[in-house]
Amino acid sequence: MKMIARKSLRAVLLAAVVGVAAVGTAEAAGGEAPHIERQHWSFGGLFGHYDKQQLQRGFQVYQELCAACHGLNRVAFRNLVEKGGPEFPEEAVKALAAGWPNQIADGPNDEGKMFERPARLSDRIRGPYKNDNEARASQNGALPPDLSLITRARNVHNSAPWYTHIFLMARDILTGYQEGGADYVYALMTGYKEPPANVTMADGMNYNAAFPGHQIAMPQPIPEGGGVTYQENAGATASLEQNAKDVVAFLTWAGDPSLENRKQIGWMVMLYLLITTLLLYIGKRRIWAKMH
Repeated sequence: MKMIARKSLRAVLLAAVVGVAAVGTAEAAGGEAPHIERQHWSFGGLFGHYDKQQLQRGFQVYQELCAACHGLNRVAFRNLVEKGGPEFPEEAVKALAAGWPNQIADGPNDEGKMFERPARLSDRIRGPYKNDNEARASQNGALPPDLSLITRARNVHNSAPWYTHIFLMARDILTGYQEGGADYVYALMTGYKEPPANVTMADGMNYNAAFPGHQIAMPQPIPEGGGVTYQENAGATASLEQNAKDVVAFLTWAGDPSLENRKQIGWMVMLYLLITTLLLYIGKRRIWAKMH
């Protein structure tokens, strides 16, 4: 048994060393890991919540700048109406779904054939491509990802010394930090720059300061100065940074629509545990006081 335990321990240590070496090799190949600044988000922290106006602006940015390449296959049109989200009027979303350019494959009909129809509230927000091969063929081999979970699937890289990680983790737990994916996607949206003179760009690639390796196939999605103009009562003025923040907030909601309920339940549980602890303490004091 001891020999098996020693072998298992050696295997675990070897895997850890290989993992660290792989990370080091990847960083060496792509250069120093990009530094991602933390942003202030309304949904951040222990008391975070979504800003309905910001989600509405973010959907507008997605619709006008992102929907031409990316879908939201895990989000239905009806979700845009529900409480806690953008909360668009239902009739407006019905009209939006009916006019959505990417129609829904359905069928078979009475003749046994498949057909396409306008979207309904119950349908998912489809992207422009029917499959990955069609997407790659249209994008010179690059595959535009579905954006439903993009802020959950991405995160920031921690380049601090290893011996500080435990303290940084404790800080993130105490502050409820879960916005690494949002911070990264925002940095990516605003990170397009002219490449340095010593960097040779591959054909069809664009320089991005936040992207690992700094070469990305996706062209700059939001132009300088902002690509989407908001209405006067939208609550913000259009700019590259504002467009990026709004669409990232919307994509965060798309990936975590229950965030507000989850945080509210968490606080109710904490309050319940606090009251229970106090009652148990008072009960203990009263019971043991009679025994003296």
